[in-house]
Amino acid sequence: MRSAGVRFAVLYALVFGVSTVLLAASLRYSTIGLLDRQTHEAIRGDARGLAAHFKTGGLPALVLTLDSRINEDINENAIYLLVDPLGNRVAGNMSRWPTGIATPNAWYQVPVERAGKRSHALMRYYELPGGFQLLVGRDVSTRSQLRRVLRDGLIWALAAMLLLGALGALVIRGLFKRSLADISATSRAIARGDLTQRVRRSGHGDEFDELAETINDMLDRITRLMDGVREVSNSIAHDLRTPITRARARLEDAASHARTEDELRGAVDRATSELDGVVKVFQALLRIAEIEAGARRSAFANINLTPVLEDLAEFFDAVAEERHITIDTAWPPDLPMVGDRDMIQQAIANLLENAIKFSPPDHHVSISARMDAQQIEIHIADQGPGIPEADRPRATERFYRGEQARSTPGTGLGLALVAAIAHLHGGVLRLDDNRPGLRAVLVLPRRALNPEATLRIKLWAQTMRKAEIAPPAPE
Repeated sequence: MRSAGVRFAVLYALVFGVSTVLLAASLRYSTIGLLDRQTHEAIRGDARGLAAHFKTGGLPALVLTLDSRINEDINENAIYLLVDPLGNRVAGNMSRWPTGIATPNAWYQVPVERAGKRSHALMRYYELPGGFQLLVGRDVSTRSQLRRVLRDGLIWALAAMLLLGALGALVIRGLFKRSLADISATSRAIARGDLTQRVRRSGHGDEFDELAETINDMLDRITRLMDGVREVSNSIAHDLRTPITRARARLEDAASHARTEDELRGAVDRATSELDGVVKVFQALLRIAEIEAGARRSAFANINLTPVLEDLAEFFDAVAEERHITIDTAWPPDLPMVGDRDMIQQAIANLLENAIKFSPPDHHVSISARMDAQQIEIHIADQGPGIPEADRPRATERFYRGEQARSTPGTGLGLALVAAIAHLHGGVLRLDDNRPGLRAVLVLPRRALNPEATLRIKLWAQTMRKAEIAPPAPE
């Protein structure tokens, strides 16, 4: 049974069949059991009444009561037999003592003969003073017939239910197969290279719709990643072609026209500078890939961001003064968290560098921080051209550069690196309008790794050189 639909149908039929059998058995037991309990209680009640007459009037009163009940035919199914110590019949509607009844106060179901007719009876044997013996019972032939009718009805009902269960299993298998057919067809189309295909939803909101939605989300993610790979490839080809072409042109020009060693050395130095820019681009790409793979989690430790902010503000203050830009600062005395100090320092440095680069002279750049019990927010705001709202979702993509940034030197990897560092720490980079300018908000959670998670991360980092595996998530 390789088909999941067949297995599901068989399982359904099996569960349905077992449930039907249990229901039939329960119905039979409860019905026959009720009849048995009623018969036993009727015999006990009859015996108690006869015992009361015997107690008040003795044997004559008992005989009179038995004859009265038989003659008046109060209950046609009632059976009585009173015999003397020698086994001779004294009263009752049976001619002789049945075979096999010997123990007092016990229940017996035996064949009996009454008025020339044979039947089955449920009886109880009582011993009376003086050696007399009394049988009180009920004819259960009608109950036996009812039992047979009930048994036959349950058998037919069981057969019908099992047949319906089998048909239901086939119907469910068909529905199951039809629900999966669209998913299977879409998967085959995607395997052939058509990434535009999506699984249709039935609109019922069931598990198959949830599965279709999950698959479609996965396909959307794959499509975005593929588009990103193509865009990054195109960007790399475009952004690296220019410096490499310039470096080659300088070297060729020097080889053809340089007349002195100084001219040749100058051309080589300029070409080397162009190639250094290419190397920096690849280093930035590798660093982003390393961060996105989680390879830096092994460096997580308890840190205080306040000294980091102070050092960066002091370092960039000289750069800002050259452009006549004032850096305003504000943060609490302590900003404790768990993270990679070097990574966070680089992220803040990238944001500060961008803010100074795009701010016009004689303006302000502000860097501030605040925290609560859950997270730390670092705000870096400038008064430059900012980023249009439509471009902000793409601003953290690799090599993406807006219209305002195309005339400014850069690789288009700065914000992508900051976003990767934020994601590594479980945080986010938010880009808001500063009116005017841009406000970059780096949100970092303060949570600490438990010892077990820290140990798993360190062990993973040690094995990264041997195998390419997914990093363990912090807990």
